[in-house]
Amino acid sequence: MTKIIAFEGIDGTGKTVQLQRLYERLVASGRFRVKTLSFPMYDTFFGAECGRLLSGSGGVRANEVDQRSMALWYALDRFEAFRDLDYSDADILLINRYILSNAVYQSVRDRDLGNPDLLDFVIELEYNHFRIPRADAHIVLDMNPENAYENVGKKGFRDYVGDQPDIYEALPDIQKRARQKYMEYAKRMPEIHIIPCMEQNKLKSIEAIGELVDAELAELLQQ
Repeated sequence: MTKIIAFEGIDGTGKTVQLQRLYERLVASGRFRVKTLSFPMYDTFFGAECGRLLSGSGGVRANEVDQRSMALWYALDRFEAFRDLDYSDADILLINRYILSNAVYQSVRDRDLGNPDLLDFVIELEYNHFRIPRADAHIVLDMNPENAYENVGKKGFRDYVGDQPDIYEALPDIQKRARQKYMEYAKRMPEIHIIPCMEQNKLKSIEAIGELVDAELAELLQQ
C-alpha cells in the first residue's frame, strides 16, 4: 500500500527543497517507486481559483474570504487531483502541502481570530467527505518567520503571482500564528513530525535538515 508523506510548514521553509532531496534519496536507494505532487495545482480549475485568491487578481483576496469557503477551494483542488490520479504503482507519494496547511492557514487569518479552529472541519471535509487519502506522516519544517520570509523573496517568478509574494506570504502576523498553529496541531496528531530547521538562531544546512527528516521517517519507511 502506498505511503503518503506530506511536507508542511510556513511559507519559505524549504518544503520543495527537502521533498526533492528525499525523492532523490529514495529513488537512488533502489528500494522504492516514488511519485510527487504539489498543492495547490495552479494549472487546474480549482487550483487556478486558489491562485487568483492568493494573488487577489480576481478582485477577491484570500484573506477576505470566510474560512470554510476558503478551505473548500483548497479541498476541491485535492479532490479533483485524486479523482483522476492513479498512484497505485508507487510505494511512496511525496506531497508538497496537504490538508494540514489548509487547516492551519484558514484558522489564523485576522478575520478568523476568535472563530473555532478549523482542523476538525478540514479533516471531516477532505478525509471523510471527499475521501482524499490520509497522510501517513506530515513533516513540518519549523523556522523563524523572519528567516522564512527571506527565502520567499528568493523564489523568483511564479505564474500565479509573478515576482511578488502571495497574500499569505506577505502577512508576517499570519506566518507567526501559522507556525504556532502547526505546533499546536502536533500535540493533537501523532503523525505530525516537527523538524527544527534553526539552531542558535541560524538556519541549518539542507543536508542537516534532511538528516532530521530521514530520522523521523525511518520507522515508517521500514514498514
